[in-house]
Amino acid sequence: MMKSPSPFYRNLVLTAIDLSRKAGLDILDVYYHSDFEIEIKSDKSPLTIADKRSHIRIVEGLENTEIPVLSEESAGITYEERKHWDRFWLVDPLDGTKEFIKKNDEFTVNIALIENGKPVLGVIYLPVFDEMYFGLKGTGSFRIPAFKELGADLEWEFLIDSADKLPSASKGSNVRVVASRSHLSAETQEFIDNLKSKYGEVSTVAAGSSLKLCLIAEGRAEIYPRLGPTMEWDIAAGHSIISAAGGSIYKRDGSELEYNKENLLNPWFIARSKYFLE
Repeated sequence: MMKSPSPFYRNLVLTAIDLSRKAGLDILDVYYHSDFEIEIKSDKSPLTIADKRSHIRIVEGLENTEIPVLSEESAGITYEERKHWDRFWLVDPLDGTKEFIKKNDEFTVNIALIENGKPVLGVIYLPVFDEMYFGLKGTGSFRIPAFKELGADLEWEFLIDSADKLPSASKGSNVRVVASRSHLSAETQEFIDNLKSKYGEVSTVAAGSSLKLCLIAEGRAEIYPRLGPTMEWDIAAGHSIISAAGGSIYKRDGSELEYNKENLLNPWFIARSKYFLE
């Protein structure tokens, strides 16, 4: 029987889900109805009005939880301030801005809760596809297709009854590797070639943004090597969802990822589904 979380964590999950949906609607309004301008941030990554609107929606909504928030668009918060945070929200208001600009639909809203340097709650919403993924440590991970059909006022029991528990896909007959649409590196290709040498038949599944992590949690792919740069907010929600679904994410050397580091850049990591670990 699934463990039921405390009212405190139930409310946090419901809050994050509601805000990700609302932020998704803000993003879609820009996506479908605006000729948006593209800014280039200091780290050379793109920024649009959709990123900004989603950030404002989520950060203002999370203020009611009285838990501090670190968002990609508020990354200027100093380490001296945030190093004292035992619990905080880690948000990517629009993950996959490049996918958003390319209009290929594979962008997401990511909200995670970090406790003592580890992700314990994650929500990922795909606005175009209206798919909601969420996970909570000790409870499990879930996917809800056609999420908006559930209505705006959700209660925990109804939410869980409407969801597919992850992993929900059938185990594949061969090893399926998730590869990025925008970031396939020579190191990743070498990693895939090594898998072929070890396991024989290997197929690749292309996806953008944190959808790659959702595929691992769902069991639609077994392994995702990220041998390139990411930031903490890029993967925290997906990390939580994968872990609660029985999978894992580790640094390439096998040690655990850490969050709220002084430098928010992630090391290379490998995500594995529950099926790969069985």
